[in-house]
Amino acid sequence: MSRPGPSVLRVALHSLVFNLFLLGAKLLLSALTASLALRADAVHTLVDVLASLALILGLKISERKSESFPLGLYKVENMASIAISFLLFLTAYEIFLEAVLDYRQPAPYQGYALLAVAAIIPLPYLFGSYQIRVGRQTGSPSLMADGVQHKADVLTSSLVFLALAAQNIGFPLDRIAAAIISLLIVKEGWSILVDGMRVLLDASVDVKTLENIRSLILKAPEVAGIEELVARNSGRYLFVQANLLFRISDLKRAHLASRRIEEEIKKELPRVDRVLIHYEPLSRSRLRYAIALDNSWGRLSEHFGQSPYFALLDVDTKTKSLVRQEVLANPYKDLAKGKGLKIARFLLTHKPDVVVCKESLAGKGPGYAFAEAGVETIQTEEETLEALAESLVQTLAASAGSGDAITGNI
Repeated sequence: MSRPGPSVLRVALHSLVFNLFLLGAKLLLSALTASLALRADAVHTLVDVLASLALILGLKISERKSESFPLGLYKVENMASIAISFLLFLTAYEIFLEAVLDYRQPAPYQGYALLAVAAIIPLPYLFGSYQIRVGRQTGSPSLMADGVQHKADVLTSSLVFLALAAQNIGFPLDRIAAAIISLLIVKEGWSILVDGMRVLLDASVDVKTLENIRSLILKAPEVAGIEELVARNSGRYLFVQANLLFRISDLKRAHLASRRIEEEIKKELPRVDRVLIHYEPLSRSRLRYAIALDNSWGRLSEHFGQSPYFALLDVDTKTKSLVRQEVLANPYKDLAKGKGLKIARFLLTHKPDVVVCKESLAGKGPGYAFAEAGVETIQTEEETLEALAESLVQTLAASAGSGDAITGNI
């Protein structure tokens, strides 16, 4: 039996202890060497300490429930991050002024200080790699982001090492390195400020995340379309709201479908805290028919599972006319087992309203799959696609343009 991996909260606590250790070590070394670059790097590490505290705060807040705050207290983390960003600006400003205006020479230091700084350099990289690995195992984006931040700290630590090594041989690079690090602190503070303000102002999430959510919703065969999709950040978490058009009108099946969509979104995007789905039946102005074909020229197939091709016909219910026709190759026709269900799922990705074939699908796997997705199945005695298309249009016209799918036999 395998041992369970470390929890996100435990690794976040480890991160806090690790950052406090680095902060203490850099402050001690900066006092021994009087290096402004080391002091600036210590402030840079203080950013990581605050980030670790924010991570722990976010994880604990995510567990709290409150009647006064039904959507959670996640934005507390963002409010704290905005305050932190202004403290970073002030600190970076003071370091930059000291680097530019203070001409006092650093005190001489022993070689062990340089060795200590060199020993510190790989530690953030190793710990960051560990955080990223655990973040991938647990699906925690915040832990992975913290790990990336730790790995990036190697740059500033290396810059400090080079400044101290140069100073040791007579090249005064310490203040230049401090000025560069102060600018990096400003850059990080600005990033924290912008991210925090976007969340407090309920800015939408990035386009890539929205498109990912959209594709997950459209994969559901019950979904005919998306009327509205919005998502916003709150702390480290996402709230998603979608207005969907369903092919099915049965409320119980629609509820089950919406729950399945919600689970798929949360599985793919662990940062999503809540998904609110509003659904309503599709008002059909166009019907799509999927027809089993024996060949690409339009002869209808006797058996659904043996059909090498399928035709898609789009019929306008208002004008009672055929507006689009497409022939698809069956990618599963050569499978020995289970091809009926695979073909059904393949057709459902093309969003048909009605499936037409010469054999009855009642009581069979594909028939159940279509019924669950709200797709009707009908039999026909027509021999060619052309004749079937004419029959569909005529029957639809005879139905007085009700927009309902044709049922029964043709």
